[in-house]
Amino acid sequence: MSTEVTKAKETAVSTDVMDDIFEFAGEGASFSSDEMQIPFVRLLQAMSPQLSKKKAEYIEGATAGDAFNNVTSQYWAGETGIKVIPCYVTTKYFEFVPRDMGGGFKGEIPANSPLLHRTTRSGAKEMLPNGNELVKSVQYFCFIVDDDGSYQPVVIDFKSTQIKVAKRWNSQISMQKLKNPKTGMLSQVPIFATMWRLFSVEESNDQGSWNNWNVERVGLVEDQSLRLEAKAFRDSIMSGEVRAAAEEDTSGSSSSDSDGIPF
Repeated sequence: MSTEVTKAKETAVSTDVMDDIFEFAGEGASFSSDEMQIPFVRLLQAMSPQLSKKKAEYIEGATAGDAFNNVTSQYWAGETGIKVIPCYVTTKYFEFVPRDMGGGFKGEIPANSPLLHRTTRSGAKEMLPNGNELVKSVQYFCFIVDDDGSYQPVVIDFKSTQIKVAKRWNSQISMQKLKNPKTGMLSQVPIFATMWRLFSVEESNDQGSWNNWNVERVGLVEDQSLRLEAKAFRDSIMSGEVRAAAEEDTSGSSSSDSDGIPF
């Protein structure tokens, strides 16, 4: 968690308590995938409701450019960022009613829908034949890895001006190769064996300024247990056992540009 957040002092846990915890480990704490949601981690913009004390979403201490968890309200300083292991990448297409028409999320459009090829350009936006907006979202299912080695599963989605960052990141991931000492051949490193740092940078155009992601390579995931956990997470996503929360439950938006990012 951000260093700006005061951490409560940890107190020693008695042996009896620890014995009980490990004896009954997991009881009542396991839920099926449809009873949980993988949180989204997004960047705070100047107009984000999390920065307004009058909003229910308000996060005390957070500032524009910080990354935040939309379920727990945990946040990380933007300049420091987060270390992540990407496990699975998918592209989704969402339909939104334009804000000047009342706004609202209408649902997901399948990737094979012919509607995706019938859009028209309006400024920087893609408009569907019915007048609603088509929003492309590149979603990365990741582990955020803290300095103490703990981790948490999240989804980091890239929209609008963030798409260019996603394309660069995809290229960087695909370029990770190692020489197999047994065969001498170069092999592509699996996505879940790579670690990256995501932090925020400020960008601007004639419509204003906003915060965007930047990505740096950290290296390989050397901890085998963590690497295997990341592989298992990827498998569970691919099998459909794990899903991100529905877009309307996580975006808090009435339109795709509600985060204050100019198109």
